[in-house]
Amino acid sequence: MKIKRVVLASRPGNDREPVKENFRLEELTISEELTEGKVLARTLFLSVDPYLRCRMNEDTGTDYIGPWKISEVLDSGGIGVVEESRTSKFAAGDFITSFNWPWQTKSILNGESLIKLDPSLVDGHLSHFLGAVGLTGLTALIGVKEKGHVIPGANQTMVVSGAAGACGSLAGQIGRLLGCSRIVGICGTEQKCKLLVSDLGFDSAVNYKERGLAEKLRACCPNGVDVYFDNVGGEISDTVVCQMNQNSHIILCGQISQYNKDVPYPPPLQAETATFLKQNNITRERFMVLNYADQHESAIVQLSHWIKTGKLKVKETILHGLENTASAFLSMMAGGNVGKQIVQVSE
Repeated sequence: MKIKRVVLASRPGNDREPVKENFRLEELTISEELTEGKVLARTLFLSVDPYLRCRMNEDTGTDYIGPWKISEVLDSGGIGVVEESRTSKFAAGDFITSFNWPWQTKSILNGESLIKLDPSLVDGHLSHFLGAVGLTGLTALIGVKEKGHVIPGANQTMVVSGAAGACGSLAGQIGRLLGCSRIVGICGTEQKCKLLVSDLGFDSAVNYKERGLAEKLRACCPNGVDVYFDNVGGEISDTVVCQMNQNSHIILCGQISQYNKDVPYPPPLQAETATFLKQNNITRERFMVLNYADQHESAIVQLSHWIKTGKLKVKETILHGLENTASAFLSMMAGGNVGKQIVQVSE
């Protein structure tokens, strides 16, 4: 069977940004047999996410997933369709997903590691299972519920950094649905700011690449910040934290601004910021959606309902072709995406 795959050609190294040369597209023939308990699947969609940057260096794998190996096929969340099956769990034509889907056109996969998908949950938009009705949506919903301490009717202000990205674009909308009265987004272009307000229902949005972020944020949050959904870390987060109210809450989701740096996760705070947190009793706890597996099923049903009823709008940036997977990843790391960044490998 002839396939194409993407492997890790080299590591970026510490304190360096990844480049296209770190990836390599290969064509090869595989002769693995389809044995009992396995399926042959054709890849439909692949997910590229900021956390994958932590897998590119040997010493920066996270505590829940290890680093990629040189010259071995890469993997991430993916969706495929079963072409042949040697397990009673799946039949030809079933749509399936895995958190560790190989970046290749076709794969022989162990049926025990796969989940069957119900296209009716997403009205046929299968790619949503990698974003709004997948781990991204679960992270946004459960993160706000468990760490945001949103109280309906309490007139709370929520700020979201990385607000036009996969998780941020959902988190802001979910904050509103759960009861926040004011939602403010931080992103990197004027076009994204307009989209957040006009399409996704944010009250206002601020471009962090322009001068005067602190002043503009203060104008958007006249009563201070009660909930901060932190996707980026660094100077942006320091600016937000300094405007947070007493007894407020930080949802520590991601730190994309720090992923190219040789620092631990989560990165340490500046001394002044850490002191401010302590003095104002602001909670800042790392959030990992995998620790809330018991809530996943009900959360997926809730997300699906919101999408079908138009209460939750989904944005995706899709590149076509396995050969563009590296480009999609690099663009996403530089903020080139709106909503979830996805690669469509086949129809």
